[in-house]
Amino acid sequence: MSEEIFKKVVSHAKEYGFVFPSSEIYDGLGAVYDYGQNGVELKNNLRQYWWKSMVQMHENIVGIDAAIFMHPKTWKASGHIDGFSDPMIDNKDSKKRYRADNLLEDKINRYEKDGKTNKAAELQSALDQALLNNDLVQLKSLIEQHEIACPISGTRNWTDVRQFNLMFSTEMGAMAEDADKIYLRPETAQGIFVNFLNVQKTGRMKIPFGIAQTGKAFRNEIIARQFIMRMREFEQMEMQFFIRPGTQKEWYEYWKKARMAWHAKLGFGSNKYRFHDHVKLAHYADAAVDIEFDFPFGFKEMEGIHSRTDFDLRNHQEHSGKKMQYFDAELDENGKAYGNYTPYVIETSIGLDRLFLATMCACYKEEEVGEGDKKDTRVVLNLPPILAPYKVAILPLMKKDGLPEVAREIMRDLKTDYNCFYEEKDAIGKRYRRQDAIGTPFCITIDHESLENKTVTIRYRDTMVQERIAISQIREILAKEVSWSNLLKD
Repeated sequence: MSEEIFKKVVSHAKEYGFVFPSSEIYDGLGAVYDYGQNGVELKNNLRQYWWKSMVQMHENIVGIDAAIFMHPKTWKASGHIDGFSDPMIDNKDSKKRYRADNLLEDKINRYEKDGKTNKAAELQSALDQALLNNDLVQLKSLIEQHEIACPISGTRNWTDVRQFNLMFSTEMGAMAEDADKIYLRPETAQGIFVNFLNVQKTGRMKIPFGIAQTGKAFRNEIIARQFIMRMREFEQMEMQFFIRPGTQKEWYEYWKKARMAWHAKLGFGSNKYRFHDHVKLAHYADAAVDIEFDFPFGFKEMEGIHSRTDFDLRNHQEHSGKKMQYFDAELDENGKAYGNYTPYVIETSIGLDRLFLATMCACYKEEEVGEGDKKDTRVVLNLPPILAPYKVAILPLMKKDGLPEVAREIMRDLKTDYNCFYEEKDAIGKRYRRQDAIGTPFCITIDHESLENKTVTIRYRDTMVQERIAISQIREILAKEVSWSNLLKD
């Protein structure tokens, strides 16, 4: 049933202008997607929710926008050139390539759905150990032991597991023989680290403080999976929080709690989220946890919180020859000055595309409405109003008798503050259904009574309740219901 719902969400996303396959007229490009007219609005609103929560609501967090292209030494210092790879396996019959750990994770999810919790836990433990030890032979052994077949060929004729570097490379320079090899960034974090001193000095920032950034990143993923869940071009929202050495445990726990609370405010239900502690830690981390979301295909990572120690600043200092230290003039408990040190870092990193997909899956609803011969099914996206692509639809009942003129006047008044949708075509019921499908929380209908007493009908998306209000009340209702404070307030 969950897989069926996911197929409906994917179909809905295309039919209603949220997400399209990239270059579709040329049969598309694997694991690359375009956001349509409604998708780009929802995506922008989700990004704005993160930015306001992270930057606007914190006095000690500021934002930057670093370039996608960076000096190639950046990726040597960060460890990406030597160690940014995934375990890859090929099926000899279908010629299809997969991530070995993804095949095993899918098997774990199937065990859990079938109620085989012991087998799921056993396989999860074995997988964690294999990844911790980078044991490629053990990964293949687990695939064979659990009789995992290729989804395409249905056979278990596998190659050995091998590592596959995920970075895209290109050349910079006018002449091919003089060109330098550079990389499309696989993450946005390094743009923050190399700008640590620039931001700290120009912003007169005092530790603890954070630097936030949103932007595109690129990874040559082995296989396209689960729609926009795993793409080769995607968008991250990251914040690096710089702290005194020795305080990382305290701040790690703080950001775990803060980030889970941020997700909870979306109202999708606490049962949709869980923490998953990392057994295998990245080369830069001394602690790491994922916030996983219950997608229709199982719990998957949506956000990571990592205690990165001083790895990044220390390595950039070593490779660049530039000091990446902070002078802390404050005193400790014994009255001793902290002095110069390389700050430690707590990172929060969330995939915007995954957040978008989680939002679509959580808000997609099919509801039975009406009775008897008028019984029908409506599809509705019950998005938080502030996140909806359009906040209000302006719908004149007819295209004559002065109704469009009144509707346009209301539209002109509202559109400076709210993204409004105007439509005259089709019966009002059909127009309501279209607005439900894209998540518009309010519809304003203008009829002949509007000409007489300056009133309109307002319809509420989630309840379908309609009530008569004065035109002068529209702004008051929208100001209350469509407000960032509904998500941002404590």
